[in-house]
This record gives sequence, structure tokens and C-alpha cells, in this order.
Amino acid sequence: MTSVIAPHLAAPVVMGRRRMRVLTPGLSAGLVGLVAFLVSFAWSWQPSYWGDEAASIMSAERSLTSLSGLLDNVDAVHGLYYLFLHGWIDLFGASELSTRLPSAVAIGAAATGTVVLARFFMGTRVAIGGGLIFALIPRVTYMGAEARSTAIATAIAVWLTVLLVHSLRSSTASRRRQVLLWLGYSLLLALGIYVFLFLALLLPVHAVVVVLAARRHPLWRSVVAWLGASALGLLLAAPILLAGTSQREQIAFIGRRPTVTVTEAAVMQWFDTIPVAIMAWSLIIVAILAVFLRQSGTHRTAGLPGRAGLTIFLAWMVVPSAILLIGTQLVTPMYALRYLSLCAPAVGVVIAAGVAALANNWLRAASVVALVAVIVPAYAVQRGDFGKNEGSDWRQVADVIAARAIPGDGVVFDQSVRPSRVPRLAMHVYPDAFVGLQDVTLTRSYAETGWLWDDVAPLTDVLPAVTDLDRIWLLQYSGSGDSRRGTDVQTLTLQGFHVAETTLVNRTRIIEMTR
Repeated sequence: MTSVIAPHLAAPVVMGRRRMRVLTPGLSAGLVGLVAFLVSFAWSWQPSYWGDEAASIMSAERSLTSLSGLLDNVDAVHGLYYLFLHGWIDLFGASELSTRLPSAVAIGAAATGTVVLARFFMGTRVAIGGGLIFALIPRVTYMGAEARSTAIATAIAVWLTVLLVHSLRSSTASRRRQVLLWLGYSLLLALGIYVFLFLALLLPVHAVVVVLAARRHPLWRSVVAWLGASALGLLLAAPILLAGTSQREQIAFIGRRPTVTVTEAAVMQWFDTIPVAIMAWSLIIVAILAVFLRQSGTHRTAGLPGRAGLTIFLAWMVVPSAILLIGTQLVTPMYALRYLSLCAPAVGVVIAAGVAALANNWLRAASVVALVAVIVPAYAVQRGDFGKNEGSDWRQVADVIAARAIPGDGVVFDQSVRPSRVPRLAMHVYPDAFVGLQDVTLTRSYAETGWLWDDVAPLTDVLPAVTDLDRIWLLQYSGSGDSRRGTDVQTLTLQGFHVAETTLVNRTRIIEMTR
């Protein structure tokens, strides 16, 4: 029997196939990565630096000898990132655009890897959707514009999981190739732990992957191979694991914070605002119901993951969080919302599966539009001048000082707030604005200590330093309820100064005091 296709019908079919051939799996994943990079990079230079970024930049700008002394005492878990940033700043400077660029690149790499990984378990559309939704999650756009190691660790986590699945599915490869794949897994696991200690939380998730995704029979061979590769990776990472354990007091501040409730974690861990959380969790629930209740036998919604595939991504979402919560209760405070950033790729994939499970294309399009609509306000806040750490304003403070202070003036910083919000850090991340000013309370620069911050003295202990000054600038954190906030003003008033002008920037109060 001969079939005939009319020319005017054949052309669109051929063109459609050609387009599909041009958009190869690699190209589609790369394009998603490019979009993710651009989303994280856009306006990343706009917000002022904040405390954790100040720690990164100040540590990276130390000499290598000074940095080594610091890491012996604190922040060893960030040592590899500080060393990388040390070289990066030497090449490209310490501007917001420069120091945050590596994180945006890392988010692009993570999104690319998310598409590659998701394609192992589900259709191309859901895999691409997962990569794109991952790129839009507020937690991701925040860390993609931050001078910290979290985004780089997330990219490593994704590609480590890709390598694991590829290793499990290479049972027919030569023995030499299998050994090289598992060795690569060990090395990448160790590198990831050096970049971010809590990447080790992926190992229980990878145990689930081994059980559900391995194609080797009997299963024990895959399990043994993975256990051996994991053990080697942990052995290679032993120095940083030991250093992190010995310096565990540096995260003791978590225990002094109010306990995070499940409801707070459900919103803030990845989604930042209640509207985003409602949309995201609704689609996650849809995905769970569609896969575990609607599927039967071999019949399932086209493109959706199977139960094993969705279980893997759900485990990635839930298991690391559960470990930190349980560890906080039984061992030591260790749960912080940002530590679970490396779970965001799984969140994006599960949300995309929820979109795919909706009844028709109109509902799918509407859900995506609604999700983007509730994300945009959160994104706009993140990219505003005060988008970091609930309103960090150090660049704007530096602009005021640069415009109004003159060489020879004194400057005194409020020390009554937690280290990440001390106004003194503005001087270190925007040093040009403070050139020529006398730092009245400084006793020893941070670069000469084995600690993150400067050594300072109370103003009352260094009053001889103000005798030759005619003008002093006080920088105070206005959000503090501490009664000590007015002490420096009173002290200087007794020395013959008076308040000439007060300027409130955002959360920093600049007080000009003259004789």
C-alpha cells in the first residue's frame, strides 16, 4: 500500500523535524544554562555588599600568609573559595560585578546540569522546564548574585549527581572506563566538600539514586562501586572534614537564633515570599499526586518521571533538610536556611513535573505565568540597592562619606551589633571612600590578626586620639535596640563635640560631630 502526503502538508513536518534535530540535547541544556546565567547576572552589581560577602572579600584580599593564619583559626571550610577569590580579585578587582560574576556562571552551569540530569528520568520538556524553573527560584537568584561559595557548590552537586547516574548506567563500558568514572566521582565529591562542607549531605541522596537508578544486576555491584568511590572521596576530603569539626563553634550563632519552624522553612528555604511558596508547593503536590496516584502499570502522563525518578528528586529535597534538623536537635546547632541551597535543582525539577501533570496546555501555561508573576517582585527586591541581608546599605553610606568627609576627619563605628552588620565593614569593602580618615578605635587591622575582623577598643579607652580632631563621623546601625547606641554621642559630647547633622541612609545612621 502506497501512502501519499500532499506537498503543502509535508513541508511543515520536515521543517519541524529539522528544528528538533538542530535543538540537540546538549544545545537545549546549554541554552537553559545561558538563560540561568543571564537571570542571575542581571543587575547583580546593584545591591550593596553585606556581611558574609565582606568576609569573603576581606579574607581574599589578605596576603597568602595572613590567609593561612586565618584558616588555622576560623573559616577553614571556606578556604578553597577564599583562595580562588584571592586570585580572581587580583585579575578582575573587587567590585560587586566582578566578585559576584563567578556565582552567576556557576548557576548557569548548575542549570545546564539540571537539564542533563532530569533527562535521565523524564521527557525533554520537563527536563528543560526544570532547568528554567530552577534558574528562577528566589534562593537561586539570590545566591547567583552573591560573593559566596554556595552557587559553585550547587553546580558541583548537580554535576556530581550527573556523573553518578552516568557511572551507574555504564555497566557495559570497559572496566578501565568504569574505574575512571568512579575515580572522577571520588575527586569531584572531595572537591565539592572542600568548597562547601555540607555537600556531604548529598551522600544519603546518592544512596537512593544507586538503589533506584542502577542498571547493573546484581545490584550489589553498583552499591559496592559507589561505596568505594564515596569512601575515597571522603578520605580525600578528610582534612577539611576534620578542620570543620574542630571549628564547629563558628556556627554556634545558629543556636542563639530563634528556632526555625517548618512553616518558616517551607517559605524561606527556597522561595523567599509566601506567594511564591504557595505556587511552588501547590505544583510540587500536583507532581506527587500525579506520579504516585494517577500512574498505574506502564500508563502514565507523557513526559512525567516514573515513581523512581520522582522519588530521587524528592529525596534530594527532603533528606538533607531532615539531617540538619535532626542534627540540630541531637548534636549541635547546624540548620541554616541557606545551607539547603544545594537542594534547589531538585526543587525546580519537581515543580516542572507538577506543571507537566496539569490537564492541558492552557493550565500549564497559566501555572507558569502565575509562578513567574509571583517571583518577579521578589527578584526586583533582590536586585534593588538594599537587596542583601534585609537592607545592607554600605555602598550608599560610603558614597555619603566620600562626598562630605575630608582627609584628617575621624570616624567611629558602632560595635554593638552582630559582626555581619557592623558598619565598620563598609570601610573594608568600599575603602576608597574612607581614604585619609582616622579610624579612632582601631587597635589592630584584621589582616594582622588570625580572625575575620579588626581588633577595636571602646571609644572611652582611646579618648586621647580625638583631642586633635575637629570633626568625627559616627556610623551607627539604626536597627539596633541596644541602649549603647547613643553612648558614643554622649562620650564625644563630653569631649567638646556636638551633633552637626544626622543622615539616615537605610539602616545606617551617619552622625557628623564637630567641635
